[in-house]
Amino acid sequence: MKCIAPLFQTVEETPLPVPTQISGTVPEWIKGNLLRNGPGKFEFGKDKYNHWFDGMALLHKFTIENGCVTYMSKFLESDSYKKNSSENRIVVSEFGTTAMPDPCKSIFQRFLSRFETLIPTDNGNINFVQYQNDYYVSTETNVMHKVDLDLLRTQEKVDWSKYIAVNGATAHPHYDPDGTSYNMGNSYGRQGTLYNIIKVPAKNHTTEDKLQGVEIVCSIPAKSTLKPSYYHSFGMTENYIIFVEQPLTINILKILTSKMSGASIADALSWDPRDETVFHVANKHTGELHPVTFHTKLFATFHQINAFEDQDCIVFDICCQDDGRTVNAYKLQNLHKSGQALDQVYNSGSRSLPRRFVLPLNTNSSTRQDKNLNPLIYTTATVIKTVDGKIECTPENLYDTALEEQGGLDFPNIHYSKYNTKKYRYFYGCGFQHLVGSSLIKVDILTKEIWV
Repeated sequence: MKCIAPLFQTVEETPLPVPTQISGTVPEWIKGNLLRNGPGKFEFGKDKYNHWFDGMALLHKFTIENGCVTYMSKFLESDSYKKNSSENRIVVSEFGTTAMPDPCKSIFQRFLSRFETLIPTDNGNINFVQYQNDYYVSTETNVMHKVDLDLLRTQEKVDWSKYIAVNGATAHPHYDPDGTSYNMGNSYGRQGTLYNIIKVPAKNHTTEDKLQGVEIVCSIPAKSTLKPSYYHSFGMTENYIIFVEQPLTINILKILTSKMSGASIADALSWDPRDETVFHVANKHTGELHPVTFHTKLFATFHQINAFEDQDCIVFDICCQDDGRTVNAYKLQNLHKSGQALDQVYNSGSRSLPRRFVLPLNTNSSTRQDKNLNPLIYTTATVIKTVDGKIECTPENLYDTALEEQGGLDFPNIHYSKYNTKKYRYFYGCGFQHLVGSSLIKVDILTKEIWV
């Protein structure tokens, strides 16, 4: 590819709605707002960010009505954004960039600043999320911001740790039809590192408190206290939460010493090709952790497609990469390359491809060995109990060569309000014939047919 650098440069916000140019026709019955956010500013003064994920959050709104579309955007007025703007330099560390001490301080003051507590960013540049009828923008720390959707105005800051003992939460919660929300977040303490399942009940109209009634329903101990798994999302069925513990891990000691070493969160991520991937299942109503874990050949995942229950099994569809180091490709120094150098970055990464796993919930110590435990005739996924008692899962590929030719698929979506936690046939995603999305794709799970 010739060049994609213009996609990763600072842009101006568009605070008032402007009409867009439309190719084709937008059906007049479509009415609503499409909300998105992502990085939109990559430097302050002479300081530049190192990674695409570091950029300051820019909120986007497309308003669709009567066959017309208008667009507006505003920067999230986070503490990180305001502090950086005030000092005209990077003051708050982000995923791939560690803030350096103020050069105007004395040598002794700069030395002491390296021992200060690392302040988590509130730069909510990943996703719009909804809790109790309120809309927020979120990253993966413990802080998110409520947003007024009419004007994209930044409102109050909400800190998860003021309500429950977590150090962060994903930007990809799940929702039940009654408005109950589920999420996951880590905690670090005397009990070691825990992956916590968070429940936010539906809106209680008798109180104005944010996140009223939020609770931790289950805690899953990490395999390694000092190197827990990184996760970006999780799976949910009508009754269960599925957590994927993958060998893409976070070195906690590196993060704790980052102010002294200058290492970023990205530097603390590591991929262990000798390890495996493990599925944990918890009852989201009772908090009971299923006694059996399900093992499979290692892969990394960032986004799940859907999950549902059938014949005492969980069917879990996710986008998988055979190598978890792809995140390094999105350093800005790579994205600013062109021609063959840019192609080499793309070719060095692993493609994201959809796979289906079956997790039988009726397995126990008396389950027979070396027999396929999958009773579902519509999927070729297999489940075997090995001689050492482990439950080994082999997935069905939800694709053929046509999808591989599109560079795989990620950012999957379904008709969420109709098919979330239910058996379904179609999903949608973004094709990646290069480092950035190159197409929109519809996939038929049954036939593996795709439409681009």
